[in-house]
Amino acid sequence: MKITKTEIYKYSIPMVPFTIATGTMHFAQNIFIRIYTDENIVGVGECSAFPMIVGETQATCFEMAKDFAQLWKDKEALDITARMNELHAFTAGNYTIKSAFDMALYDIAAKHANLPLYKFLGGEKKKELKTDVTVGINAPQQMALQAEAFVEQGVEILKVKLGKNAANDMEAIGLIIKTVGPDIKIRIDANQGWTYEDALKVLTAFKDYNIEFCEQPMRRYDDGKLPELVQLSPVKIMADESVFDHHDAERIIAANACDYVNIKFAKSGGILEAIKINEVCEASNIPCMMGGMLESRVALTAFAHFATAYDNVQFYDMDTCLLGHKTDPVIGGVTYNNFCVELPDDIGIGADVDEAFLKGLERIMID
Repeated sequence: MKITKTEIYKYSIPMVPFTIATGTMHFAQNIFIRIYTDENIVGVGECSAFPMIVGETQATCFEMAKDFAQLWKDKEALDITARMNELHAFTAGNYTIKSAFDMALYDIAAKHANLPLYKFLGGEKKKELKTDVTVGINAPQQMALQAEAFVEQGVEILKVKLGKNAANDMEAIGLIIKTVGPDIKIRIDANQGWTYEDALKVLTAFKDYNIEFCEQPMRRYDDGKLPELVQLSPVKIMADESVFDHHDAERIIAANACDYVNIKFAKSGGILEAIKINEVCEASNIPCMMGGMLESRVALTAFAHFATAYDNVQFYDMDTCLLGHKTDPVIGGVTYNNFCVELPDDIGIGADVDEAFLKGLERIMID
């Protein structure tokens, strides 16, 4: 099955500003692609650029996508490994835009096999995917009010962004727990914001709270300090920005530098590498979380397929399009039912974008 052409969109989604330790996003910097084949099977892919984490922007992704599309023209769509190796040989990094191309190939392959993506990946049946919902960084009182509003809507797991100021972080968590009560499960994410000293101070202060884990307490360049933090922290540590690929996973796990790993397609370059990361983690009894950036329900549906296919993926941070997206242009795809992410029964990924929305976007066809 040959690739005939690729359609690329600057898939900008307006949103309420969303703040983490390393910056604020004012719109979802996404790319949407369709890869066409000579057997009339079309694969869709989406990625969300988060420059303060991965170093890519919507603009860099759009330009690189043009080169990727040219590189793949007339190539075999079903040989996913060969196609992705071509992208890796062509350019280092650029994992975010690579993930959109990877996703589209998996969509094609699953459609060709006449299977939903999770079954194509080896999954047998659907499972409950209860997502957390994220409280962004704000004044501690505002964060507590946001947490309260989420819980009133039925949220059972809160993910709280921290990392800009250790004192404010401790105040915010204290206020949130006082507001929502001690039984609500809380996950925290510092997004590399703390020093080692602040991380140890804050996590030790949280020893009596119902904190499930802390994501990425320190900068990636401080990975050498993670083993000691893991040993001393009363809160479990999840590696996020410290693990982009399976080589990172091997390194971090061998150093006893995490309890869990967060898998994101935008970091790994897509499903092919995410499978390898999960295999490394599973072999060492390290559970994984399925995470994301600011994707729409297209990529979110692919996340849900992946999380369904692999039992070692035990945590679900799949609230990407709940984080202030002002519009939902997706047709089909996952739905939320009491904050459980439910998969469609369609073959492939099972999601696409409304043509009316796409007409207003910058696009290019490489054929």
